[in-house]
Amino acid sequence: MCLILFAHAAHPAYPLLIAANRDEYYARPTAIAAFWQDHPHILGGRDLEGMGTWLGVTRKGRFAALTNFRDPSERKTDAPTRGGLVSGFLTSDLEPQAYLEEIALSAPRYNGFSLLTGDIGGVFYFCSREGLVRQVPSGIHGLSNHLLDTPWPKVVRGKQRLQAALAHEPSAEALLDLLHDREPAGPGELPDTGIGTEMERVLSPALIVSPQYGTRASTAVLFGSDGGVSFNECTILRGGETGATLSLRFHLER
Repeated sequence: MCLILFAHAAHPAYPLLIAANRDEYYARPTAIAAFWQDHPHILGGRDLEGMGTWLGVTRKGRFAALTNFRDPSERKTDAPTRGGLVSGFLTSDLEPQAYLEEIALSAPRYNGFSLLTGDIGGVFYFCSREGLVRQVPSGIHGLSNHLLDTPWPKVVRGKQRLQAALAHEPSAEALLDLLHDREPAGPGELPDTGIGTEMERVLSPALIVSPQYGTRASTAVLFGSDGGVSFNECTILRGGETGATLSLRFHLER
C-alpha cells in the first residue's frame, strides 16, 4: 500500500472515510477483497504470498492499513511480512493504541513501515522510523511511503481532493476517482529516498503504472454515522486500466 488518504471526524454523516491505493509487483499473487473464510469477520484483499493484507475492516468497525517506509539502504532480506501487522490487529481484541504499543516492541524485526489502526472513535498511528505511537487528530490526513502527512505531491494533492469531496455528499465513486490521479510530480517536487530521480518520478503519482510494478487496487471505505459501512474496491490491471469494482455494504455488529 503506497497511499492512504483518510478523513476522521471531518463530516457529520461519515465519521471515517478511507481512500487507499495498494501498489505492488504484478507477479505477487493476490486475492481480491472478500470476507475471509478463516476469519469471517474480516473484509479485505489478501496477499497470497504472506497471507496478510494491506488494508482491512471488521464487522465491528475496526480497521487497519499499512504502507512501507521507503529506504532501500535499510532493507532486510529475512524480515517477516508486514501484511501480518494489519491482519494481526484485525484478528485481535486489543485496543488500537495498545496493539501499536505491542508492535513497537517488535518493529526492528521488520522492514520499515507505517501502520494505522482504529475505528470511528479514534485513529492511531505508528511508524517504525519514528518509534512513537500517536493518536491522529481529527481532520484530513495522508500517508505514503514516509511519515504521516509528509507533504509529498501525491499526499498534498490527494488531501486537497479529499477535502473537495467532503464539500458534497461523499461517495465511493468520488473517493475512487481521486485515487486514479496519474499526474507525476514535477522535477523540483520529487522526494529523494535513494532510488534515483527516474524511479522517484515513476512512483510519484497517486496511481502508479510501470512494467513490473504498479497500483493493483484502489479501495474506498465509508463508515456512516448510522452504523452502515460501504466497502468498495476497484481492481487496477497491468497498464493502469481499471477492472471490476467490488461494492459491499454491511452494518456494524455491536
